[in-house]
Amino acid sequence: MTTTAATDADAQGSGAHPRFAAALDELGLGELTAEVRRFPDATRTAAEAAAAVGCELSEICKSLIFAADGVPVLVLMDGASRVDVERVREELGAGKVTRAKADVVRETTGYAIGGVPPFGHRTRTRVLADRALLRHDVVWAAAGTPHAVFPIAPADLVKHAGATVVDVREPSA
Repeated sequence: MTTTAATDADAQGSGAHPRFAAALDELGLGELTAEVRRFPDATRTAAEAAAAVGCELSEICKSLIFAADGVPVLVLMDGASRVDVERVREELGAGKVTRAKADVVRETTGYAIGGVPPFGHRTRTRVLADRALLRHDVVWAAAGTPHAVFPIAPADLVKHAGATVVDVREPSA
């Protein structure tokens, strides 16, 4: 995150990225802006976010961009699990699914890896949400910066992200 973006977010009284704060307002979720928690240390990884928030790793929602036959797709996954790319490929009926490169993530979402929120992106993409997220009353997701997260009920997350609930986790070992 740039210093300017951090200053803009702080000026709004929230740790949320300004574009994400605007998206919350547009979705009628403006009250969540007050729930954003900003941390001095990065929350780029699910483990960092869980430690900062003080929650279980599975209560973190990772927003991951993949390329399905070259088309970006967002996968929302709990922090304790890994995405099974083959399951994503099957779900989408794609020939090939790969992790998107950092420049594609930024171009598609408008955010850097480690701060990608589940909605409020620069472009509209297909969204898959792994069913395991629904096991929790509340999950924590990035608020547009690698230093901020916000709480949301999984059903609301799925609804506002326009996600399809699927099973795309790697099987447990």
